[in-house]
Amino acid sequence: MKIDKQMLIGLHLGNGYGSQSGAWRFPGVDPKSYTSFDARVKQAQAAERGKFQFLFLPDGPGAVMADIDTDAPAFNLDVMLTLAAVARETKYIGLVATGSTTFNEPFNLARQFKALDVMSHGRAGWNAITSSGEDVAANYGRKIPSSADRYGRAHEVVQLIQALWGSWGKDAWVHNQQSGQFAKKDQIAPINLQGKFVSSSGPLYIPPSEQGQPIIFHAGGSPNAHRLAGRFANVVIGSAFTIEDAKDQRNTFKRAAESFGRDPDEIKYIPGLMTTIAKDRRAALDRRIRLSGDFLLQRIGYLQQMLGVPLNALRFNEPISKSLLDIARPSYYDPRSANALKIAREGWSIRDILAHGVIDYHPVIVGPGIEAANHMQEWFETGAADGFCISPDVNADGIGAFVDEVVPILQERKLFHQDYEGKTLREHLGAPNQYGLTHEFKI
Repeated sequence: MKIDKQMLIGLHLGNGYGSQSGAWRFPGVDPKSYTSFDARVKQAQAAERGKFQFLFLPDGPGAVMADIDTDAPAFNLDVMLTLAAVARETKYIGLVATGSTTFNEPFNLARQFKALDVMSHGRAGWNAITSSGEDVAANYGRKIPSSADRYGRAHEVVQLIQALWGSWGKDAWVHNQQSGQFAKKDQIAPINLQGKFVSSSGPLYIPPSEQGQPIIFHAGGSPNAHRLAGRFANVVIGSAFTIEDAKDQRNTFKRAAESFGRDPDEIKYIPGLMTTIAKDRRAALDRRIRLSGDFLLQRIGYLQQMLGVPLNALRFNEPISKSLLDIARPSYYDPRSANALKIAREGWSIRDILAHGVIDYHPVIVGPGIEAANHMQEWFETGAADGFCISPDVNADGIGAFVDEVVPILQERKLFHQDYEGKTLREHLGAPNQYGLTHEFKI
């Protein structure tokens, strides 16, 4: 079956512990693995065993973590060093890292990502996003620019980087020891591009990889994000809590691509999915309760707002009364509320409702692998997603649980490939060939 008829699966790697804040304290987890590149390699190898198409490393350059007293930072030590380590110990899985267009110089980003692409033999991807936090800006001694300036700069940065990636001609590298010619000088040319926000003379001194140059990803959902992704991205990492919302987002990005003269099918929409895979729902809930500690009790106030009814903390281990459920209404302001009310009406205790992950930042599957497979199939077949970016609760065993319990079901249903059909990320994604800037530089 062709890859464009099957779903894509990525692994959200984050800080390496897992998606739950208590993952670093979970039994069997090395609490020092935050600084272990060997641990990241093992996690990547587990995902590659499951034939995942890519790893996705978020980054928030130097963001301050206010809860550092009890929680690990949300991000890796350094995304590029992490993926360089992973590149040497894997063969197929794509390597995608976030790089801010707001606080990085284009030449540096171009060099880092193309070097990773060459090192990994064509498996690199760049998640091109802007930065929006003042805490991040403060680390660079600056203020966050206006939205217009941030995205204006982003459009220039992506174009400039693509031009730099193509400044070393496809056939320029000769490396002929007999003749003494290393490269064809006339095929390695400066780009000399000047925009309103950034500029570079070039060229970049790195030859093409097996896929030519890295793949552009984007993560965001604002109108500005639609334009940036529609113009440049092949993959969007999204966040949606209902099939309807996911369909709307996916169609919006496709329309944005079309508005820039692109084939809308070039853009793949991949929302996040958080997983706790266990033998049954009760075992999975107990696992999440153990992971969360007292944190669930702290969330009871927000659950009240989601359902529109008062909740008693003294009845934390009891179901919500029928009289309250009869008048409960999902909050208009939080798209997760409808699911929270659905779970509540199934008769679970308040603790268990929260343990279902109803306030987490992506939809959560809590239960056996078939429940995750069913969710993914429904979203995929109804046109709500082209794939999923998986965030296990605890990476140490959660990646393996997904690979062993979910992937075989998807493969049996012919929804996911049996093996890698190529070696490059571009092949994994079915992305079109591109080398350099394919259109005239435009501010």
